[in-house]
Amino acid sequence: MFRNTKAVINLEAIGYNIRQLQQLLPEGRKMMGVVKADGYGHGSVAVARKLIEAGVDYLMVALLEEAMHLRQHGVDTPILVVGRVHPEHALIAAENDITLNVYEADWLKTVVDDHFTKPLSIHVEFETGMNRTGVVSKKELASLVKEVEKHPNIRITGAFTHFATADDIASEHYQRQSDVYEEMLHALTELYPYPMMTHTGNSAAGIQYPNQMKQYTRFGVSIYGLYPSRHIKVLENVALKEAFSLYSELIQVKKVSKGAYVGYGAHYEAEEDMWIGTIPIGYGDGWSRALQGFYVLVNGRKMPIVGRVCMDSMMVRLDKAYEVGEKVTLIGKDGEGVIEMDDLAYHLKTINYEIPCMLTSRVPRLYEG
Repeated sequence: MFRNTKAVINLEAIGYNIRQLQQLLPEGRKMMGVVKADGYGHGSVAVARKLIEAGVDYLMVALLEEAMHLRQHGVDTPILVVGRVHPEHALIAAENDITLNVYEADWLKTVVDDHFTKPLSIHVEFETGMNRTGVVSKKELASLVKEVEKHPNIRITGAFTHFATADDIASEHYQRQSDVYEEMLHALTELYPYPMMTHTGNSAAGIQYPNQMKQYTRFGVSIYGLYPSRHIKVLENVALKEAFSLYSELIQVKKVSKGAYVGYGAHYEAEEDMWIGTIPIGYGDGWSRALQGFYVLVNGRKMPIVGRVCMDSMMVRLDKAYEVGEKVTLIGKDGEGVIEMDDLAYHLKTINYEIPCMLTSRVPRLYEG
């Protein structure tokens, strides 16, 4: 690592969050750890190992590539790929004990499993009100089960759905989805009377309705210390600790005169003589240009971002002269000051999920705890 711009991931905070979430669930219910999108930008391998250390025995990702990355780094815990995997890659999944989400009979029709040395486990997703992916009707479900029965090396080992409004409080749509799921699950067990696991809850549902959760709850964003929504946070059902901090440094400090321009397009004009500091992070690192007008922390104090964020750097207005190399906090705590993911999300008019995910691999992840 050559640059001093870095993300620091506090694994102790992640371990703490896992324990808090596990305690929400009724006895006998388990956590499925969601480590897709490189562990929401935190690093899937390191987070997966922390989850396993804490007793989590099932992981979820979105892509087969993500599952294979974990396997290649020695993670042998069961993994579900929730996104659609092309049928031609079913053999790879089977050989690596990776479970796939299947919701189309046509998908099964194109799989040739004669050469499988291990069975392929699949989970069936039900479409209950998200209208993204999943089996829509009992007729479709019957067709899917019929195709499964033609494949001696493919077996249904689970069923699930995804809630669209669990981050709203007492959502009627959540309840409708729950009812549809129960109806579809009953239909599946009638058609396919073999043992299988079931999971419906995401972080929002798991925190708001822990007693309604099935065998597994898919905790994702909450593992990392982020709340699915402000509504879920104010319930105060669980206390979480953010695990992600982002730091850089000042690489130049200079005094500019009143009327001087800062950044591309001469967009910012100094209204008085002022100190300007340059920080080596930009939109090439995933630090959005839309963060112009936001702030960073230097010596625990807020310093506004001025001028347009460049690809590799940006400028801030300083309250005084600082030495080159002075620490800059972009996410996290510095003395009495703190910048949370929610602060960035509010400025960008998005959700906290997006913030760690948008920071690219140019920003190295360092682990502590």
